[in-house]
Amino acid sequence: MSPFFQFSNPPDEQLREILSHSRTLAVVGMSNRAERASHYVSTSLQHAGYRIVPVNPNLQEVLGTRCYPSLSEIPEPVDMVLIFRRPEFVGSIVDEAIRNKVPTVWMQVGVSHPGAARRAIEAGLQVVMDRCAWVDYQRLFGRRL
Repeated sequence: MSPFFQFSNPPDEQLREILSHSRTLAVVGMSNRAERASHYVSTSLQHAGYRIVPVNPNLQEVLGTRCYPSLSEIPEPVDMVLIFRRPEFVGSIVDEAIRNKVPTVWMQVGVSHPGAARRAIEAGLQVVMDRCAWVDYQRLFGRRL
């Protein structure tokens, strides 16, 4: 890959494929507060049929599901990591996703980290940055709750 890395999000066809084939989503930075984006986006995706696996070291359970302290502690494979953390925390989360061979890393709106994106792409992961998975789901599949 060139030293002048230029990131661009996948085209709609690839986003549709990612959202169609990802069924188990690890939500890093999950909140138990309904007004937080991580909570209402996850709730909406859960209602759309996705299995949500919350990741937050400060919580035991969210959305009726056990909450794990880290991505590495989830005892089953996940298809996508949704990141709801500030950019300064993204690098280590992406490195953990790479180690755990998670196929897709999705950084929510307001979250971007080009260096981490580059590492993930070089490791063969799909990367989406600064986009809302729920907004894209509704836009691409024409579904609303």
